[in-house]
Parts: sequence; structure tokens; C-alpha cells
Amino acid sequence: MEYKLDRNVHSLLDPRTKLLLLFTSSVFVIGNAGETWMYVFYWILVYLPVLLLFAEKEWKSGLIAIAIYVGSYYAQLALRHDLTALESALALMLYIITKILPTIILARYIVKTTKVSEFLTAMNRMHVTDKLTIPISVIFRFFPTVIEESRAINDAMRMRGIEMGANKASEAIEYRMVPLIASCSIIGEELSAAAMTRGLDVGKKRSCIWKIRFRVLDLIIIALCLICFIWWGIGRFFT
Repeated sequence: MEYKLDRNVHSLLDPRTKLLLLFTSSVFVIGNAGETWMYVFYWILVYLPVLLLFAEKEWKSGLIAIAIYVGSYYAQLALRHDLTALESALALMLYIITKILPTIILARYIVKTTKVSEFLTAMNRMHVTDKLTIPISVIFRFFPTVIEESRAINDAMRMRGIEMGANKASEAIEYRMVPLIASCSIIGEELSAAAMTRGLDVGKKRSCIWKIRFRVLDLIIIALCLICFIWWGIGRFFT
């Protein structure tokens, strides 16, 4: 059977839309800008990354994210009054989770669904300098590669009988972390060399087989982000 590459098929959102959404989520979810004035938009930005995961058929990841967020949110509400030092530390940890988890989910979605060539093409159309786009393009491949390396190290440790909870549990972290740290250094160098080999630093206009353009969903997300900032501005003016 002949396989035909469809250059129109890629993730639901344009890379530029994803970055705008990530910036908006950082401002209004992590930064909590606008507070109660942005209440409706806040919850939209909290659950939108999960909906995007569901759209990419990442059902397990989406459900786990919802369970962690809802559990942390209501556990935090239960720790409101007369807290001990330990309960205060737990409440702070839960608060941090509820603030950063939606943006982490969104960042994971972006890394998983964005091809490096798509990202570079989108940045070139925005006239962003290569000094910024090349390091970010390396990051796009760095984290998935580190995760794969971590899984390989864990499998190797299990084959040698070194597992968490076993007799050598005190050594398990060392036997995993030291090889992983060493691998991270090597992976970073190899990915940087691969980027240079592909000519990402030549400073010339590059072609891309993927067709990058805004679609209806992109326009909806962009409109949502712009409305968030406009509504926040209105709130700062009248309050």
C-alpha cells in the first residue's frame, strides 16, 4: 500500500496559537492576574488544556490531570482554618499544584503535538531571531528524549533487582539519578549538534513540508486570549 503524506494534517492548533495560549495561561492562572474579576476566564483556562488533550485522544492523561486538580483543589478548601505548621505546608503545596498544573498540562500538550519544523516555520513568520528559536527547538526534543532515557534506565535497574521498596531501596535513587544526569548532558550536546547539522543556524529562510496557517479553532483561541487581556484591562481601569 502506498503511503501518502498529507501536509495539511497536524495538531489542531497553530504553534503561534499554542504559544499565545501558554502565555495567557501563565498570566491568568499561575500569575492569578485579575483575581475575582477574571473568575470565569480563569476556569476556562484551567480546563481548556484538558479539553485539548481529549481532542488529541489523550484520555488517560486528561482524566489523571482532572483527578489531581480536583483532589488538590478541594483538599485545599478543607484546610482553611486553624492550621498547624504541617497543615499549612500541605495547603501551600496544594495551592501551588492548583496554580501550575493547568499550565504544565498545556506545556506538555504543546511539546507533544508540535513538530520542530512547524515551530521553526511559525517563528520565522513572526520574524523571531534564530538565537531564540534554535534553543527552544532543541528543548522540544530534549524532554521527550530524557523521558525515554529515564524509562530505559528504570528497566535496566529492574533487571538487576534494584527497585523502590526493595532491600536496596536506599541505592535505587542513586542508581537512577546519576545515569540520568549524565545522560541529560550527553543528550543536550547531541541535540545541539543535530540542530547545527540540519542547518538551523545558517540564518537563511528555510522551507517546511507542513502547511502552517490559522484555522477556525485558532481564531477562537486567539479571540479568547485577547478577550482575557481586554477584560483584565477593563477591570484594572474600573477597580
